[in-house]
This record gives sequence, structure tokens and C-alpha cells, in this order.
Amino acid sequence: MSETTQSSDSYESAANRAERVAEFEQHNRGFVGRLQHILHLNPSFVPLIVLLGSILMFGLLLGSKFFSPFALTLILQQVQIVGIVAAAQSLVILTAGIDLSVGAIMVFSSVVMGQFTFRYGLPPTIAIACGLAVGTAIGALNGWLVARVKLPPFIVTLGMWQIVLATNFLYSANETIRSQDIEAQAPLLQLFGAKFDVGGAVLTVGVVFMLILVFVLAYVLKHTAWGRHVYAVGDDPEAAELSGVNVKRTLIQVYALAGLICAFAGWALIGRIGSVSPTSGQLANIESITAVVIGGISLFGGRGSILGTLFGALIVGVFTLGLRLMGADAQWTYLLIGLLIIAAVAVDQWIRKVSG
Repeated sequence: MSETTQSSDSYESAANRAERVAEFEQHNRGFVGRLQHILHLNPSFVPLIVLLGSILMFGLLLGSKFFSPFALTLILQQVQIVGIVAAAQSLVILTAGIDLSVGAIMVFSSVVMGQFTFRYGLPPTIAIACGLAVGTAIGALNGWLVARVKLPPFIVTLGMWQIVLATNFLYSANETIRSQDIEAQAPLLQLFGAKFDVGGAVLTVGVVFMLILVFVLAYVLKHTAWGRHVYAVGDDPEAAELSGVNVKRTLIQVYALAGLICAFAGWALIGRIGSVSPTSGQLANIESITAVVIGGISLFGGRGSILGTLFGALIVGVFTLGLRLMGADAQWTYLLIGLLIIAAVAVDQWIRKVSG
């Protein structure tokens, strides 16, 4: 009897020790788990923290030189084109795809707007509508090839990038439409470059459009059925199909909308540089992907926030301007942005590992 009691006490003691160890481990994992949960529910928090930290850092280093209406103006005007194109890229990456043709679509759409106005004598409103339609059609073709023909997004958009870029140069004959001609005959093409004063900061219509676009897309993705379908397709297309989501139609819609947004970016590009140039926007593909990745949208699809993309674009703008004002070599910007890209992907993998 005493042996049984002793054995029972020993078992209870071991059980208590195991329970205390489990509680200790759970307590240790508590902070990590809570942090992962917060980042999982609010993926834009990481880029927002980085953005605020970089603003504070350059503010302390540069003082009023950085905290000025002029600096704010410069940052926003620098990132407006990248921000618009990155919004399009975000939609595609949320579906676990990628669009390497966004820059080419943007430039070709702007060329169509300019050429239709000056070569064919169409009213600027009709020419702009044609440019928007062309961008949408190219995006829809990308989506059809991905969704219906089942080709990999990387291959489809890489090929489309080459096709559209070549078409752009062939159609335009590498001819630039000068700013003076646009101002005199079709000022509507430069609408996005129109400036106005807000508290000492000179903003443009393009900046306002970028902000409105991002907030509208953020609302649509979070509060509409279509937005939930986009996330579902990116997370698990088979499961989304079984739950009643038309995956093919959603993909085509996403790519078509991305093409339309890129066409608007082409219109904004005319306002930004003043002219219609077939050689502009050469780095738009890389810059858009950079903003998306730094903004915390997962390259595996299904997770992220388009607000994070805006923060990612602003981070690049803040580092670019801050280092320029400090007189640093431009290569330092690329070095730091490269580190941020790797860090952003590492954070995404960490969140996935912990959540798993």
C-alpha cells in the first residue's frame, strides 16, 4: 500500500513538473506568438514601423532640412508613379502571381495616349480612353494566359514585357512628344502633373490619385467579397474553387485591373515628366516589386496589405531623399534597399514558420 502511494505521489510530482515546464514554455512562446498574431492580422505594421523609424533617423541627422514641406513634396512626387504601379503589382502578387510587364504597359499606354492625340488628331479625352483600354486589354490577356491556358505568371508576363516593349518602340518610332506641344494642344494629358499648395507643401493630382487608389483598393480587398476571393485564390486556389470561388474569372479580373491601373500610371507619367517618351519608366518593374516586398505582401500570395505597399514605396523615397541630402553616394541607397528586401522576405518566412 505504501509503495502504491509512493508511486502515485511520484507520478503526480512528475506530472506537476511536466505541467510547470509546459507552462514555462508556453509563457516563453507567448510574446512571440502574440507578436506573430499581430503581424499576421496587420501585415502593414512592419513597413509602417520601418517608415516611421527611417523618418525619425533622418530627421535627427538632418533636422529641419528633412522635416520641411519641400522634403515632403519631393518624397511624394518621387513615389507617385511607383506607388500607382506597385498597387497594380500588389493585386497580382496577392494571387501568388507576378507581373513583369507592368512598366511596359504603363509606358505603352502613355505612348498610345500621345500618338492618338498628335498623330491621328483625336480629342485628348478619346485618346486617354484608348490608352486606358489598351492597358486593360493587355492585362486581361495576361490573365487569360495564366488562368485559362495555365501558363506560369512569370513566363507569361516576361514574354508580354518583351512584346509590349518592342511594340512600344516600333509604334512610336522612338519619337518623344515634347512638353511644349502637349501644353499648347492637349494639356489634359498633363492633368496628373497639375500642382496645388497644401500647408506649404506643393502636391500634384498624381499624388492625390495614388493615395485615393491605395485607400479604395485597401477597402475593396478587406470589405468586399471580391477582395476576399483575391486573398483566397492566392492562399489556396483549389480550396477557393471548392468553396465556390470562380478562380479563373478572378485571376483574369485581377490582371485586367492591374493593366488598367498601369495605364493610369502611364497618364500620370506624362504629367510627371511633361512629355510622352517611349524610353521612360525603365525601372518600374523592379521598383514596383521592391515596394510590394518591403511593404510586407507575401510573394507566396494570400497575405499582405496594399497599405503596406504604399509604406514600402515611401520607405524607398525617404531613404533616397535622406541619403541625397546627406551627400551620400547613390549606391548606398541601393545597398540599403537591398538589405530591406532581404529582411522583409525573412520576416515573411518567420511569420509563416511561427504560424505553422
